[in-house]
Amino acid sequence: MKKTRRKFIQNSSQFALGLGILGLGSCGQSPADAVKDAGKKVADTVESAVAPWFSISLAQWSFHRTIRAGKLDNLDFAAKAKSMGIDGVEYVNQFFKDKAKDNTYLSELKTRCSDNGVTPLIIMIDGEGGLGDTDAAKRKEAVENHYKWVDAAKFMGCHSIRVNAHGVGESEDVKKSAIVGLG
Repeated sequence: MKKTRRKFIQNSSQFALGLGILGLGSCGQSPADAVKDAGKKVADTVESAVAPWFSISLAQWSFHRTIRAGKLDNLDFAAKAKSMGIDGVEYVNQFFKDKAKDNTYLSELKTRCSDNGVTPLIIMIDGEGGLGDTDAAKRKEAVENHYKWVDAAKFMGCHSIRVNAHGVGESEDVKKSAIVGLG
């Protein structure tokens, strides 16, 4: 028989329940109360044993077709994530491209997150140029295009943005340009 974590917890819980009944029964507690107390202890133990030690976030890109089809509004993404039991979201700038400097809109996104108990973690940035562009002028423009998204992410309480460090040319040249662009 294959041993699984679930089976181990179940067996351990049953063992603990049995010990609890025996131990509490000998202390003058009624068997019914002993079973009730032991059951609560087992439930608490199982709950803490299966509670995740990490939380996950949901990337908005997972719903890009739904959002583009108009079936999910960008403002409702936090509520959608929460309805799935997820408490962290990763936004994509493509879905509010013209709103990077719109503090009213960003405030509404932030409020929707807060109201749903969801944390905005990151904004993934596309379409603002490659930070590894080997053309210095294009790279500088790309860097400057990202400033507004850094400000938007900070305003919303995100810990970071995701950028594209791509460029065209020999890989070593693009690598050197990306180091400069990211710097």
